[in-house]
Amino acid sequence: MDTTQKTGDIERESLELVLEEFTEEQKLHTKTVDDLVKAVNVLSGKLTEFEGKLDRPKEVTISTDTGAMQEIVKKGIIDMKLMVAGQPKNVIRKFQLLLFPEQDAKLFYRVVFGRWFLWLAAMLLLTNLYKFSIHWSENQKEIQQQQLENNRIKKAWNLMYSQQGKGVKRIMDSAYEKAEECKK
Repeated sequence: MDTTQKTGDIERESLELVLEEFTEEQKLHTKTVDDLVKAVNVLSGKLTEFEGKLDRPKEVTISTDTGAMQEIVKKGIIDMKLMVAGQPKNVIRKFQLLLFPEQDAKLFYRVVFGRWFLWLAAMLLLTNLYKFSIHWSENQKEIQQQQLENNRIKKAWNLMYSQQGKGVKRIMDSAYEKAEECKK
């Protein structure tokens, strides 16, 4: 029995060892499964956070300092201006006959044309005044001539009326009355 017992003890020890190994492997697997569950839980939490962030997107604000670029561009512009100013200029000769100045043309036009229009208005006024005075003078002469003619006719009428007899005076009175009726 000894051998059977020894074999039984060996088997039992082997079984115990195998069972211990299985339990250790089972513990290891359980720990691995627990770690996996924890990892899945962490990942699912991160996934829900990520989905929440996707539902509420943040605005992206980008602020850049362009001051340095502006200074570089200003320096470049100043350098270009200096280069252009440093280049020799072409001498251009031109001959112009100017009736009016190039500078302050507005002031010149205002002065010159203002005076021209003033003189033109004065000349027009004097011309019309001269024409009116000539016309008035001619009318006055004509009126004087008509008055002289009328005075001569009146004198001749009165002279004839005073020298004639009653028959001629009646004819003259009737002619005078007819002339008065024609005036009306």
